Amino acid sequence: MTTFVPDVPSPQPAISRSALPAQPPADAFGKVLDDVGSVLNSAGAAEERFASGSGDLQSAVYERARADVALAVATAAAQRTAQALQAIFTMQV
Repeated sequence: MTTFVPDVPSPQPAISRSALPAQPPADAFGKVLDDVGSVLNSAGAAEERFASGSGDLQSAVYERARADVALAVATAAAQRTAQALQAIFTMQV
């Protein structure tokens, strides 16, 4: 146990360089948008296959559900980002 002395700063913990979180790649946002687009495209393709008679209903419903979840997550993330930016822009400096 170390004694707390308020007039003396506490020693900084040793942090190794490997413990720092890795920075996301510069094209991460574009990759996320591409991934959401590919999920939506695969849902559309599965529905087209079902409509033409070469696919089954189960895969069409499954792909549509995946696309709906991906779209809901992307929409929620965009709304949270917009709220955060609005809060930052309305701060008084």
